[in-house]
Amino acid sequence: MSAIVNEASLAEQIRKFGQPSLFVGENENDSPWVPFVPDIFIRHLAFDVRSNTFINVLWVQKPGMLGTHRHRGPVWGYVLEGSWYYKEHDWVARPGSYLYENPGAVHTLMVDDPKGMKTLFCLNGALEFLDDKGRVADTLDVFWFVDHYVSHCRKHGLKINEQLWI
Repeated sequence: MSAIVNEASLAEQIRKFGQPSLFVGENENDSPWVPFVPDIFIRHLAFDVRSNTFINVLWVQKPGMLGTHRHRGPVWGYVLEGSWYYKEHDWVARPGSYLYENPGAVHTLMVDDPKGMKTLFCLNGALEFLDDKGRVADTLDVFWFVDHYVSHCRKHGLKINEQLWI
């Protein structure tokens, strides 16, 4: 069966129900670097509260570790600068490396580059940080990341970029 597309009707539906496109420039006024833990910052790029999806750049400024964590949804990553690896795997992610993580994956992010790293991540679902006994110590989802961004902006008198909500 073939459907005939009525271009005028399609354009009307896009105008009525579609979301505007998003552009976040290099200017930090579009989205500042927000402290996460010492020497680690997050630049929030998009929040989709309907699907519990959040996109950001993780910047680890020097060698170190981001705790052991589990993803409850898929994660996509693309390395921009520096290098890092997961303690539980035998590969090293360098600029241009792409990764996909399945829901349920547990790993410990280790940064080995003296200059740190920056990686673009698209995360879906909650991120659970585990304690040294493997118990959930903290859960971060899209609402945690929204609060992380909004609280930082309010504290520092920065304009909240409402375009980040897609």
